[in-house]
Amino acid sequence: MSSQSRGPQQTRVVESQAASVFDGGDLVVHYLEQLGVDYIFGIPGGAIEPLYNAMARSERRGGLRSVVARHESGAAFMADGYARETGKLGACCATTGPGATNLITGVACAYENEIPLLVITAQTALHTFGKGAFQESSGTGIDTVGMFQYCSRYNSLVSHPEQLPHRLSAAILASFRYPRGPSHLSIPLDVLRSPLHEQPPPLNLKNLLRRSILVDDETILALYREIAAAGRIALLIGPGCADAVGVILELALLLDASVVTTPQGKGLVSPYHPQFRGVFGFAGHASARACLVDSAVDLVLVVGTGLGEFASAGWDKEVLLNRKLIHVDANESHFSHTPMARMQVAGDPLIIFDRIVDRLHSEKYPGSRRLHQRQENRAASDRDDGRSPRTRQLPKLIRHLAVEQEAKYTADATPIKPQRLMYELARLFPATTRFLADSGNSVAWAVHYLHPFDRRIAGARPTNGGLFRTSLDFAPMGWAIGGAVGTALGRRGTPVVCITGDGSILMNGQEITVAVSERLPVIFVVLNDAALGMVKHGQRLAGAEPIGYELPPVDFCAMAHAMGVNAYTVRSPAELLALDIDAICARAGPTLLDVHIDAEEVPPMGVRMQGLGGL
Repeated sequence: MSSQSRGPQQTRVVESQAASVFDGGDLVVHYLEQLGVDYIFGIPGGAIEPLYNAMARSERRGGLRSVVARHESGAAFMADGYARETGKLGACCATTGPGATNLITGVACAYENEIPLLVITAQTALHTFGKGAFQESSGTGIDTVGMFQYCSRYNSLVSHPEQLPHRLSAAILASFRYPRGPSHLSIPLDVLRSPLHEQPPPLNLKNLLRRSILVDDETILALYREIAAAGRIALLIGPGCADAVGVILELALLLDASVVTTPQGKGLVSPYHPQFRGVFGFAGHASARACLVDSAVDLVLVVGTGLGEFASAGWDKEVLLNRKLIHVDANESHFSHTPMARMQVAGDPLIIFDRIVDRLHSEKYPGSRRLHQRQENRAASDRDDGRSPRTRQLPKLIRHLAVEQEAKYTADATPIKPQRLMYELARLFPATTRFLADSGNSVAWAVHYLHPFDRRIAGARPTNGGLFRTSLDFAPMGWAIGGAVGTALGRRGTPVVCITGDGSILMNGQEITVAVSERLPVIFVVLNDAALGMVKHGQRLAGAEPIGYELPPVDFCAMAHAMGVNAYTVRSPAELLALDIDAICARAGPTLLDVHIDAEEVPPMGVRMQGLGGL
């Protein structure tokens, strides 16, 4: 019987029956709703249909709903962006076979960056295993569970309906244990649609995920003594400090310590913080390196980073990886990278530094009076004076940060210098804007030259991931495109700027249409140089053969219009400044800026070249 031929009474009966269903798909939705998760990102298909049925039921009652990506890797990137923005669990799903394999790049990216995700993939029905079913991906076919083994914190096939409640809860809990990351469940179609007897199950996951307050008092005391005995301290802040950055910056003010960040920790600290000396590592600042090699610094306190290649400037032993180092991290596996450290402290940075700061205050540490005065001054300066950041000359505010080629930061040349573009993006957009930088030249230019305006010098941040985010280490092209959509959904109404390249747009640009569907104010800034820019400049710097980097000229403005996206072509600073940024940010939908940059400008990528042996 078609829906058109049903009478009102028959329709009510069907809806009543649907409302009474509680199957495996409903259980997944129920647990995510317990945690306040708003969306599952994915693409539907036959084998995953019961989960989409459950999402439809949830949406009708005002609960969690689906967001349909255009490619499964985009769904994982969106879940990643949502998790970074909200601090909640990101959730993504895919059907069996190619749906699951398409997810893997995005899941691997979240794994490398320690982003908690719940990843649900489907299987054909259990009785079809080994029979060559359409898109079969069981252990007797294309084994997708085996593929996820090396990029997930928990990974399991659910072979019976009775297994689903405890495996689902175990997967969610594993995502939030250190090291955090994705957990994967592969659920056959018949298991996913099987009715469950307990409706809903009694387990309260939110209680189980509460932050532990267990601390090692002896270790914290030993850390305190190291800090109190130090003559001069430098702090290196990584992405694992997201929850603790407020108290860590308070510590910096108490100690008059210099603050440096890794590239991924950049967004956690205001560029205009009086203690900030810049980024150390990939695309970093000479002022940050000078701070760490300063002979007066006898303690380098590294917090919340694994110190991989890009965060350690290619594992620089002279500057960082030496006996000056104390490493504090919730992820104990990071300590394998710092065997030379004077001390390694495992634990939650928020709890550890809360205790350290409390002790400094209680012992009337000399810096306490200075901190109190600075807080009073900050309270006065933070009052809204009615001026937009656009009226300020930002380079004059950065007193302690050395950028390369500063003259190009404000150059009027056409085509626009990428340095000038980064300067203007920070100046033109509201102070609440989230910036995401994609892999390639985009991240190099943004890490070094993009300094969003932020007056805060201490205290908790209203966003889990800071105002600037990138995805290094695994670094897939196009991460920022999907990530920006997830970020905007996590903080509706807040402008999100995605800085990406023409290569990334050609690879993953279809996800822009999700921002159209969801009416999100995402601004996609495309660095158009008709090339895979980092490949091109890397080949030139290394003296390699110039091959495979050229891209055809593409009118991304026309491409955007075809997708229903507001778009502008920008070739000069004047054209950029002529844009009505307020209207763009207020628009219920995305905008694309096709920015033709000076293709001959070389990004600050020396650390990458060292890693490749080119310099």
